Order: sequence, then C-alpha cells, then structure tokens
Amino acid sequence: MWPEAAALASRFSALGLTRVRAVEAHENRTVMVSLDRRGVLRVHRGYLFAPDTVLQAIIRFVTPGTPRAVRLRAQLELLAFPVNDYAPAPPPAPGRERPRPEDEELLRRLDLLRGELNRQYFQDGLPSIPIRLSRRMRTRLGELTLEDRTGRPVEIAMSRRHVERDLWSEVRQTLLHELVHLWQADVGLTVDHGPAFRRKAREVGIEPSALRTVLSRRRAVRYA
Repeated sequence: MWPEAAALASRFSALGLTRVRAVEAHENRTVMVSLDRRGVLRVHRGYLFAPDTVLQAIIRFVTPGTPRAVRLRAQLELLAFPVNDYAPAPPPAPGRERPRPEDEELLRRLDLLRGELNRQYFQDGLPSIPIRLSRRMRTRLGELTLEDRTGRPVEIAMSRRHVERDLWSEVRQTLLHELVHLWQADVGLTVDHGPAFRRKAREVGIEPSALRTVLSRRRAVRYA
C-alpha cells in the first residue's frame, strides 16, 4: 500500500467523509477514484497534494444520493487536478500496436457487432469510439481506455487471441461488457464493477462480474 493512504484518510476524515471503511492510494491512470462495495475508497496518490476543494469534490462524487448534476460537476473538478504532476506515472510500455492488414475483417465484424449492441441495449445512445485489437492482452478479454484528465472514453481494446479463437457468442459478451463500461463513462458514473455496473450487466444479460470462464481450446479459462 502506498504511504500516502494514511495521510489521505486523515484529510478526508477532517473534511467530513463518512461511511468509508478504509482509504487506499494507487497509481491507476484509468480509474482515478472509486468506492467499492466493501466501503474502501481508492484514490490516485497524487490527490494527496490537491487542495481541500478537490478532496471535497471527491467526497461529493462518492457519497450515495448525490444528485447527478452535482456528481458530474464533482467528477470534472477532481479529474481536472493534475495528479501526474505530483505523482508521475511509471514509464510507458513499448510503443502502441499498429493495426495490421489481416485485422481489417475482424475489426469490421466487431464494428458491426458494436452497432447492433448499441441499438439493442443502449438505444443508439453510446458514443462511437475506435476498437483496437491487441496481441499483447494475455489475461484480459477487453478493456475500455479513458483519457487521464477528463475521463473521456478513448478506445475499446479487444484481445486478438480471444476474438480469433473463441466462439463469437463469447466475443459478443466481452464487447457488451466493455459497452456497459462505456455507458458508465457516458452518463458520468465511475467506470468500475460496482453496483451500477452489476445492475446494467444483468439488464443487458451478461455476467455481472469482472471475471468469467470462457471455453477456449477445449478448456475453461478464467479471465480478468
């Protein structure tokens, strides 16, 4: 655990944060702030250097019952604070994968599927963002990437191994899972696997979990 956690917990407590069992610090640049069902508040360690007004915005953002408009303003305020200026991110991974010509047909099929799912479950209301096939994804099926500062959805990455080898019904579940995350970002919710995710997942008919077992090459594989 990062040593900033205790200092953050003390500041949040002084500012009136309640109903939180513990505070944890992290360096995740995708989900800056989240509150899980156990009552654990996870915040980027760079917020230790933020003024009280930003920490108060975090409190409004995670407090149950906060009106949606107030929560959206709080989200914009907390995302505007430059956490990476105070807690620099680790060195970036090797250069981004470039799309290959042989991926074009798979990407076309994924884009058609995305349109179908958007119409069926989200009334065509989700923003259109790029879909990328990743050869590097080994333990994940898919991932929604968000912009650091604004929380704006940037792309959906799908494991090429998964798309190429597994049943299309399994790929459909994975893409729908990521579209539920896209829906969270679009309506101003925290992008996580908390209660809002689980409710929406059940509504669209997928497993309400971060994990699932996929039948791949005659064996069950558990993916995060």
